[in-house]
Amino acid sequence: MSGKPKLHYFNGRGRMESIRWLLAAAGVEFEECFLETKDDLTKLQKDGSLLFQQVPMVEIDGMKLVQTRAIANYIATKYNLYGKDPKERALIDMYVEAIFDLNELIMTHILQPADKKDQHLATIVDKATNRYFPAYEKVLKDHGQDFLVGNQFSRADVQLLEILLMAEECKPDILAKFPLLQSFKARISNIPTIKKFLQPGSQRKAPLQEKDLPKVMKIFY
Repeated sequence: MSGKPKLHYFNGRGRMESIRWLLAAAGVEFEECFLETKDDLTKLQKDGSLLFQQVPMVEIDGMKLVQTRAIANYIATKYNLYGKDPKERALIDMYVEAIFDLNELIMTHILQPADKKDQHLATIVDKATNRYFPAYEKVLKDHGQDFLVGNQFSRADVQLLEILLMAEECKPDILAKFPLLQSFKARISNIPTIKKFLQPGSQRKAPLQEKDLPKVMKIFY
């Protein structure tokens, strides 16, 4: 068995993408085992690989880990992306949980009925620009460092960059009023492991397209 973590999910972003980002940021090579059909998922469920019958699932260090946050917490801890003490970890958790909230909103946009899509996009933009991004702008201003927590690179930086780029896919000028977030985006994007992950041909996934949705839905439903 390879020593590389093995990721089990469909060939798309979804809940696995933040895990891909964390591993890539840590400079960890990983393998992917894509679910192509309902049978692929059923096989994992029947052989006991999925404790709660759900993916994402990551094979790492002899474990078959499920639940996105549990997987991300383990990777962040293992690769020193989780702060230096309990206070820093609490801040990282707080920042990351809010990022997950916005991520969930963006991820579910493609699932909205055609007549609800415009309103849903407006909600994404409103919450990003009036709730979440002003908070991170303030954190960067008050903290006065290159990174969100302490003065070292953490999972909070990785996952904030991920959501900034996702938000820009929804509205390209969404960061126009946030100069510190713009600088943060440029700075974190230039960290060598991140820069590599942002290059074409990496294991980073493109946004899910409408044409791909039926195939994905058939795996899970």
